[in-house]
Amino acid sequence: MKYATVLDSIFSLHEAPVGHPERPERILAIIEALEKWDQSQRLMRITPSQAQEEWILAVHTTEHFQRIKATAEQPFYQLDPDTYASPESFEIALQAAGSAVNLADQLLQAKIDAGFALVRPPGHHAESNRAMGFCLFNNIAVAADWTIKQGEVNKVAVVDFDVHHGNGTQEIFYSRSDVLYLSAHQYPFYPGTGHVTEIGEGKGKGFTVNFPIRAGTGNYFYCALFRDFVLPIIRQFNPQLILVSAGYDAHKNDPLSGMTLDVEGFCEMVNLLNGVAQEVCGGRILYVLEGGYHLKALSEAVLCTIATTLEPKKFDIEEQQTQEYAAYREHMRQAFSGYWSL
Repeated sequence: MKYATVLDSIFSLHEAPVGHPERPERILAIIEALEKWDQSQRLMRITPSQAQEEWILAVHTTEHFQRIKATAEQPFYQLDPDTYASPESFEIALQAAGSAVNLADQLLQAKIDAGFALVRPPGHHAESNRAMGFCLFNNIAVAADWTIKQGEVNKVAVVDFDVHHGNGTQEIFYSRSDVLYLSAHQYPFYPGTGHVTEIGEGKGKGFTVNFPIRAGTGNYFYCALFRDFVLPIIRQFNPQLILVSAGYDAHKNDPLSGMTLDVEGFCEMVNLLNGVAQEVCGGRILYVLEGGYHLKALSEAVLCTIATTLEPKKFDIEEQQTQEYAAYREHMRQAFSGYWSL
């Protein structure tokens, strides 16, 4: 398998005030972990590449682009209560989005079989005209839109397992039927969106699929949810490419969330996603880093994601047939019955 990553210390140049959880050490910890990994020689390392302005403007407004661009002239700029830019952030945000596009292009040209854009700042909270939730440009939305505009694919599935709902990705594609957005996230929680009733509008109705999950949920619930809903819906949508907003902040040790997933739980979800990618789109799947703020958990989960893709394996997730999940499953089936066969 030809597996490529974009991972570079350049992504540590985007900074926020001291003590901010979305910090340069996130990338540096992953770099250190990969350097120590005995399988790292199996990875193709691709140099970061800058997004063209037109790619950004395909999913963001001109006003938003100019607002982020103007931060390059400021020592530190606060875009919202928890989102900051430093002098290098605009250029690094272009590199993050451009690197996601580059890896997607490598997949479409069959130069690689799978990949991981290990970039920051993250992107899934960035709406068409708003930076928020640590995100400046929506990296995965830029990549999804770009692949469709190239004419190589006409349907892209975006799966988001970050603990926070990807309100930006949802907003950007809410009225489109060529991008399926599926999100499993803690609810109620930041940013307050992602209710099961948010299903899209116009021709996009039914192509936004939200799975709000209570705090304290762990491996079995997530993996059962993926088997019962995420995979069947992807099969029915039948995309030519799967993109994954890979946030690891649902880990039990993460300081920003209340979930109880562990590394094996994440990697069983990865295993399931890689399997459905083999079924529907020749294995073409690209992971794009979102959250994850416990450095050890983040680096271990990233390595496990890559290793699981290189060599698929079954993870022993303890069976927990609960009344809670049975009730949840029935509720979700009713919610989506008008759009998907479940």
